[in-house]
Amino acid sequence: MESISVEPLEGGWAVHTDATANPMIFRSGRDAEETARALAQRMAPQGETVRLSLRLRNSGNTVRLIVLPPQTEAEPVRLVELPSPASAQTP
Repeated sequence: MESISVEPLEGGWAVHTDATANPMIFRSGRDAEETARALAQRMAPQGETVRLSLRLRNSGNTVRLIVLPPQTEAEPVRLVELPSPASAQTP
């Protein structure tokens, strides 16, 4: 499973992937998130399941997604949001 993460930096945002040694740096969180989602959606049709984590600047929360490869050529890539660890613990 490939991993892509987006996290805040001082004055910007970083996108980390398993495929690269150095992060991609962006000024806006929107650009970083769009790039991370686009990478995940390009990897999934190649048969890779991709774990995508988006860490929010002010709340410390992380949005966790799994991008699943299509089962057939006609099926679209599926994006599944995983519950946060905090919400998974509450009944």
